[in-house]
Amino acid sequence: VQLQESGPGLVKPSQTLSLTCTVSGGSITTDSYYWTWVRRPPGKGWEWMGAIGYSGRTDYRPSLKSRISISRDTSKNQYTLQLTAVTPADTAMYYCARSTLTTEGTYEYDYWGQRTQVTVSS
Repeated sequence: VQLQESGPGLVKPSQTLSLTCTVSGGSITTDSYYWTWVRRPPGKGWEWMGAIGYSGRTDYRPSLKSRISISRDTSKNQYTLQLTAVTPADTAMYYCARSTLTTEGTYEYDYWGQRTQVTVSS
């Protein structure tokens, strides 16, 4: 399975960040898999942002819920992150990843995209 992020590397404050993850070697509708977005701001730890499951159900980080949307295009085997009203605090390395949901309710990742840097700056 391969994942590849794409999207602009520079976004202005207050605008919407949009990234797409293109998946090959596996279908995003395959049972039991969740297709996630994770980011790592400079000098900080990993932050799980949200996921879209094989059924299309979404799950978002509570602190981002008012700004985040994850959708999918099954015909293209892609899923997309949209984050509105971005600020410099959203500057980070962004990753898409495939995951499964553990019995503890956490996500366990097995395949990752190559990452993409997004900078929020005017």
